[in-house]
Formats: sequence, C-alpha cells, structure tokens
Amino acid sequence: MSKKVILTADSTCDLSRDLKERYGVFYYPLHIILDGEDYLDNVDITPPEIFRIYNEKKLLPKTSAVNVGEYASFFKQFVDEGCEVVHINLGSALSSSYRNACIAAEEVGNVEVVDSCNLSSGTGHIVIQGAKLIEQGLSAKETAERLRKMTKLVHTSFILDTLKFLAAGGRCSSVVALGANLLNLKPCILVNNADGSMNVGKKYRGKLDKVLPLYVSDTLSKYENIDDEMIFITHSGIDKSYVELVRDTIEKVHPFKEVHETVASCTISSHCGPNTLGILFMTKE
Repeated sequence: MSKKVILTADSTCDLSRDLKERYGVFYYPLHIILDGEDYLDNVDITPPEIFRIYNEKKLLPKTSAVNVGEYASFFKQFVDEGCEVVHINLGSALSSSYRNACIAAEEVGNVEVVDSCNLSSGTGHIVIQGAKLIEQGLSAKETAERLRKMTKLVHTSFILDTLKFLAAGGRCSSVVALGANLLNLKPCILVNNADGSMNVGKKYRGKLDKVLPLYVSDTLSKYENIDDEMIFITHSGIDKSYVELVRDTIEKVHPFKEVHETVASCTISSHCGPNTLGILFMTKE
C-alpha cells in the first residue's frame, strides 16, 4: 500500500487561504527581520505593517531563509506519521531555503524537494499542479519528477510602481530609482523560470491606469499556447480599482476559467514596495 503524500510549500507561494485549503497545502514561513525583531512572514507581520514602518522610520526589513533545523522538524512531523512529503521552494536563485530544505530532506528521508524556479504565485502554480498529481495517486517521487519538468511552463512578471524599495534594499541605485520616478517609468520585472532570477523587461511610462492594461495585453499576447485553466493577479497591496482593471483586460485579451487575486507575502512585498502588481500563468507543453 502506497504512503499518503503530504504537500508543503514556503509561505512565499502566495496562495490565498481558500486555495491553500482547497488543495491541502501546509506552509512554512520565511523570516522577516525588522527593527531588531524576528517575525514569521504573514504569521505575525503583514505587508501593510512593513510599509507603515518604512514610511515612519525609513526602515526596511531583511528577509531570512528557513534554516535546516526548522525544515527538518517540519518534515519530520509528517514522516513520523508514515507519510511522504513533497515540498516546493521559492526559486533557488532568490533564497538559500531550497538548499536548506534539500539538506533537511536528506536527514529526515521520505521527502522530495522541488525548486519552483519562481516566486510568489508563480510558485503557487507549481504547488497546485503538485496537489493535482497527488490526487491522481502519484508517489512523492513521481510527483516531484513531473513538477521539475513543469517549472519552465510558468510565466511570472510584475509592474513596479516605484523603485524606491529596490533602492532602499540595495537592489538598484538611488540615482536610477530617482530617474525612474522623475520620468514616471514603470518597469516590468520578468522572472526567469530556469532558476527564479529576475530581469528588467519593458519600461512603461505613465500612471498605473494606463500602464496596467498595456502590460497585461503585451504579456498575454506573447504566447499562443496559454493554459487557460487559471491565472493569478498578485499584488503587494493596491487599490481595488486597479485589480478590476486588470481583471477586465484579461477577460478581453485571453479569458481564463479561474482568475484569482492574491496578496504577496512580506518576503516579496518588502522588495517590491506597494502598488506592485503582476499576472502569473502557465503555458501548455
């Protein structure tokens, strides 16, 4: 008789509570270090609190990976119950969490670790695919092997409203950030689905109500083989009107069966800043 397979993921996969429950996902949070305190991402600190502290004190958090001991304890509780585990990580180019999870998995046994090669609900797509494979009766090893081949099918990008937070976190110069803000540029950040690294794509100019429909249309028009099952609109906190504008544009350009709005975790939001919004979807093999 095959063992029960448990699906786990880093908190950075940014699935909503409803989707987490629907697909039976167990999260483990990354760490947020802010003003001398260690918080658990989206457990005892949220993105609005991070932005408030930044505005009041000009302090940005540092993000910290889950360590080997934490992962080992997390996995062991399921393995001790006679289960196998499939764990899906934030892209290995972005965090040492993947490496730590692999070390812990080797120590505990019966754990398969998958590098999502992505972030946010791009990782969430891989998590959902994992849940579907497990439901079909696949073992942890079989599920992980298939998921590793799917990462190249996930497409993640997002529009930054400001570069201030990237500059504050040392990810771009303050001069570049100032220039972009003065010119009212809204860069599109593209995630490389080979490892999760990020690159700058097209630079849009203007206000979000003009930029977001163009971004959605440009992004969805790139692909002829889009999987129309599900798309995420993920943001770091933005006015509802922009979400609905993006939702309407998706419906006009390429309708999906399911369109889910999710809010990015602290780990993602703290690097991007408020009013960041992206669309995340998959293509077919």
